[in-house]
Amino acid sequence: MTPPTPYRAEDFTVILPVTDYVARFRDAERFAACCRACPNYGRSWGCPPFAKDPAETFADYRTALLVATKIIPETSDLPLQEAGRLIRPERIRLERQLLELERRTGGRAFSYVGSCLYCPEGSCTRPEGLPCRHPERVRPSLEACGFDIGRTTEELFGIPLLWGTDGKLPAYLTLVCALFHNGESPVWKL
Repeated sequence: MTPPTPYRAEDFTVILPVTDYVARFRDAERFAACCRACPNYGRSWGCPPFAKDPAETFADYRTALLVATKIIPETSDLPLQEAGRLIRPERIRLERQLLELERRTGGRAFSYVGSCLYCPEGSCTRPEGLPCRHPERVRPSLEACGFDIGRTTEELFGIPLLWGTDGKLPAYLTLVCALFHNGESPVWKL
């Protein structure tokens, strides 16, 4: 097994009304087209199409706690293939915290784009029309619900999204997740 690539992760939070976040940063039609072009569309329980319009869920909550995590490799010039090894431990950490906050607040978590963490790659039950094996843990991403993550990171966090070039990782990777809820904003453990 290859040793993990050293990195540091920094979490940043923003709290705003759900209605403001939806009005300013959601473009459902534009991002639905992006999702339809993705090979995971309809093949993963965390991806669209959803049984219920996500906007119906948003209407149930008043406050959005948004979290941007900046993952900064300690080595430059890493190949793009290292992205998963950097992202996975942070996704596990963040999703655990999100689901704990969801349980404590009665809110709704939104996690990450990409593959599910809970079933081995390519083994989701959705293509066979079977129920999700882990509905208590699988959550859709904000992107899958029509939110513009590039604008979110830039305007709310001052963190531009960077993309790899020439087969190399950018200077940092960014993950964005959220908890929509109705209580006092919970404390995010940094």
